[in-house]
Amino acid sequence: MRIKASIEKVPGGMMVVPLFFGALINTLFPNTATYFGGFTGALLTGTASILAVFFFCVGATIDVKQSGYIAKKGLTLLIGKVVFAALLGYAAALILPENGIQTGIFSGLSALVLIAAFNETNGGLYTALMTKLGRTEDAAAFPFISIESGPFFTMIILGVGGLATFPWQTIVSTLIPFVVGMIVGNIDKECRAFFGQAVPVLIPFFALALGFGLDFGMIIKSGFMGILMGVAVVFLSGGVLYVLDRYVTGSDGVAGVAASSTAGAAVAVPFIIAELNPQFAPVAESATAIIATSVLVTAILTPMLTMWVAKVQEKRGIPQRRYKKTTVTPGSSVRKAQ
Repeated sequence: MRIKASIEKVPGGMMVVPLFFGALINTLFPNTATYFGGFTGALLTGTASILAVFFFCVGATIDVKQSGYIAKKGLTLLIGKVVFAALLGYAAALILPENGIQTGIFSGLSALVLIAAFNETNGGLYTALMTKLGRTEDAAAFPFISIESGPFFTMIILGVGGLATFPWQTIVSTLIPFVVGMIVGNIDKECRAFFGQAVPVLIPFFALALGFGLDFGMIIKSGFMGILMGVAVVFLSGGVLYVLDRYVTGSDGVAGVAASSTAGAAVAVPFIIAELNPQFAPVAESATAIIATSVLVTAILTPMLTMWVAKVQEKRGIPQRRYKKTTVTPGSSVRKAQ
């Protein structure tokens, strides 16, 4: 039986399927973790510990030595995604109730869910799309996109916008595993390769634990809002990142569209934020369910839109990367990238 292959047929399967089973266990047997306790209980409730290891391993994959073009591409997509999420979150905070919308078809919509869903890019999906299109330099921007993983930027956005307060120790604590991993990975390339292998392995484990914090009633309730959120993430953030990639990095915009997704790690953000600041506890469960749906929807739509934009730009004759001529000796054909 090919379990892994079957799971991966589902868009975002390694995140969505374990989360589904976690919610199923909690719905049918809500006392499982306390009844068995021990390692079984820790597996179902140890989200924070698993995520700490996950962020360390993600940090270890970061290579601080990047070429100018790669750094420009990665930073443009990173900053664009974070700033756009912040603007949406601040606008929502002015319009929506403090604990978000609690009833109706928009139930679950809150500033927290908007920031978390728009803030993080599915780096694995981005890399896969760029690799499939033969864009190795664009794919190399993955480490910058990985920096979005975790609650750090969400906490910064909430804090800067006055939507929440976090002690500086709390903010730093979310960054320490990532930074330590990055230091270790850059000191020793073998460590980078070793810990990097654990990144995809840890995803189904923290997804299972996150799912155990949900139930099917909440998932079904958030279905419409989650689908709407996923569509909004793809087309709104995709449009913004397309423009930035097109006119800031001088590319054809395809990489920007490929970054228009919600990362699986974003599912954990509401839980972490609520643990650090109880004022978000009332919306954490609904936000988690909505973001989980958004992960699934963007995993389907982002590749479709990316491939379509790539074909359109190719027909229009827009190059992946603009070049400008340099002063060369007669007969030379050297080009210099902008």
